[in-house]
Amino acid sequence: MTKAERRELQERQRAAKAAKTAAGPAAGTPTVNVKGGGGGKLAQPSTPASPAPKKGGTSQGAAQAKALAAAVVTGPAKGAKDAKAAAGVGEDIVGSRGLRIFSHFALQKTAGHVAKGDVHPAIVRLGLMFAEFKVCGANARCIATLSVFKQVIQDYVTPQHNTLSRHLNTHLSVQISHLVSARPMSVTMGNAIRQLKLEISGSDIDLPEQDAKDELCHKIDNYIRDRIIIADQVIQETAMKKIHDGDVVLTYARSSVVEQVLLEAWSEGTQFSVYVVDSRPMLEGKRLLSVLAAASIPCTYLLLPALGSVITEISTVFVGAHSIHSNGAVYSRAGTALVAMMAKQHSVPVVVCCETYKFSEGVQLDSFTKNELAPLGDRFSSFPLTRPRESLTLQNRPNLEILNPLYDLTPPSSITAVVTEVGVIPPDSISSIPLALGRQMI
Repeated sequence: MTKAERRELQERQRAAKAAKTAAGPAAGTPTVNVKGGGGGKLAQPSTPASPAPKKGGTSQGAAQAKALAAAVVTGPAKGAKDAKAAAGVGEDIVGSRGLRIFSHFALQKTAGHVAKGDVHPAIVRLGLMFAEFKVCGANARCIATLSVFKQVIQDYVTPQHNTLSRHLNTHLSVQISHLVSARPMSVTMGNAIRQLKLEISGSDIDLPEQDAKDELCHKIDNYIRDRIIIADQVIQETAMKKIHDGDVVLTYARSSVVEQVLLEAWSEGTQFSVYVVDSRPMLEGKRLLSVLAAASIPCTYLLLPALGSVITEISTVFVGAHSIHSNGAVYSRAGTALVAMMAKQHSVPVVVCCETYKFSEGVQLDSFTKNELAPLGDRFSSFPLTRPRESLTLQNRPNLEILNPLYDLTPPSSITAVVTEVGVIPPDSISSIPLALGRQMI
């Protein structure tokens, strides 16, 4: 202990002793002062310095003394912390807002976070769009990130005494950190970025700088074309064969791949109807519903609690995926697991449309260990709308905490098949995807 810590501990001990002494008369133990000088005159009981504590309670001084006793045994740091909590200074622990069990979830970032380091303006703009959920969906976020990286690479200038293949990765790491600070990175972004860094490290150091930049941008375009655009086209051609005349297809929220599958099947002349199941707060199914209705596809819109009343009418369930793990579990929009499990209960096949670049080597057993919170601002509809929508927006308040996990995990036992660009794969054989791609994980 330092001299200052020792002095502070002694002062607290004196204060605790004085408070304990003052608490004695209040508890019913009077003290008698005897005057010296042979008079033998008894004085009146002294007035207590502090009010008597309630029966069964603990006074502040006693709590402080207990904490200071712990400080002598455990050391000044922990003892001071306990004394502070005992004295009522740590009231923020009791009155803190939020559910601590979900504190590890990635919280929604504010749109005004400050850029740190040499961050490209296009990255700052994209980070704001990510934070405000103006760019949603695994494919959309990956394409937007790679497109912005092309601009960053073209504006990059290699410093003196450095090479592009070594320094550019360092420069990109700053840009990536800014995007992650705006919103957690998706699996698709992580796979694409690892592939890009691999291409940068393998670039020819003897190649002129502008030619090396052009080659990297060309490889980015090839990645977007091969792993996303063409992959989606192959998935559409395969999945549309699962839809037949008279089928009733159910889909949840909105997946860009599933949307194209339904539109392609309808354009081929297949007559079917679609149930669009949606849930708050994102309500992404409304956007899908508008696209399908514009194509004259018969649609029915319902929220997730009404799923049980229509599941017996469904022929096939089509859902998308944020990522898919090596054990066959599908990480997707919250509510997908409920849809898949209820479909399995009623023997309805569940088909997942997912590109192979969404494959993750990791194994995830639930959606609690890793998740993200959806944005606030759910707007409830009022009929008739007598108040402005701004007044109907839900926000966190001292007595209200809004918790909207963005994703959930669907177990492989609830999935019938996964349609990828390398074929239709059963969920228990998802680990064979790297082998089908020539052991190229990304």
